[in-house]
Amino acid sequence: MRILGAWTLSAVRRLGNIFTFLANAVYSIFSPPFKFGLLLRQIRFFGNKSMVIILLTGSFTGMVLALQLFYTLRKFGSDALLGPAIALSLIRELGPVLSALMVTGRAGSALTAEIGIMRISEQIDALTAMALNPVRYLIVPNIVAAVIVFPLLAAIFDLIGIYGGYAVAVKLLGMSEGTYFSQIETFVEMKDIRIGLYKSLSFGVIVSWICCYKGFNTRYGAEGVSKATTEAVVLSSILILIWDYFIGSVLL
Repeated sequence: MRILGAWTLSAVRRLGNIFTFLANAVYSIFSPPFKFGLLLRQIRFFGNKSMVIILLTGSFTGMVLALQLFYTLRKFGSDALLGPAIALSLIRELGPVLSALMVTGRAGSALTAEIGIMRISEQIDALTAMALNPVRYLIVPNIVAAVIVFPLLAAIFDLIGIYGGYAVAVKLLGMSEGTYFSQIETFVEMKDIRIGLYKSLSFGVIVSWICCYKGFNTRYGAEGVSKATTEAVVLSSILILIWDYFIGSVLL
C-alpha cells in the first residue's frame, strides 16, 4: 500500500506540473510583449518543413482508402458512395490524426531535442539570469504556431487524400469522375469540416504542449535528451489517439 500511495502521489504531482506548465504558457500568450519574429520562425518549422511528408502520407492514404473501400462497397452495391466515404474518413478522422502523428514524429521530436539541449547547456538558465522569461521566448511561439499550422496541414492532407482517392477510383478502377465528386458534395456537411478543425486545433495544443514540457524539463546529459524526446513522441501520439476518441464521441 505504501508503494502504491507513493506512486499515486508521484503521478498526481507530475500531472500538476504538466498542467501548471500549460497554464503558465497560456498566461504568457496574452501578456505582452509577443514575439512575432519567433512565431513566424516556428510556423515555418512546423509547416513548411513538414509539407513533403504531409503530401506523401496524404496522397497514399487516399489511394489506399480508394482501393480498400471500393471492393468493400461493391459487395453491397454502393460503390457510387466511394467518394464521400473517402472524404468523410479523411476530413473527420484520418486527416487530423495522421497529419498530427506525422508532425509529431518530425517536428515534435526535433522541438523536444532542441529545448532539451538548451536546458542541459544551461541556455535556459542564462535567460532566467538575464531576467527574461524563457516560457515567453521558447514555449509560447511553439504553441501558437502549432495551433495555426496543424489545421492547415490537416486541410492539405484531406485535399491531397481526396485527389489521391480520385486518381485510383477514376483512373484505375474506372469510376465516373462526376459520380465521385458529386457524391462528395452531397454527403459532406459543414459539421464534418468543423469536427476535423476542432481536432486539429486540439492536437496542435497537445503536441506543442507535451513536447515543450518534456524538453523544458530534460534531465542533464545526452541520455536525458534522448529519453525526453522518446517520451514526448510516445506520450503525444497516445494522447492524440485518446483525445480523438473523446472529442469524436462528444461531437458525433
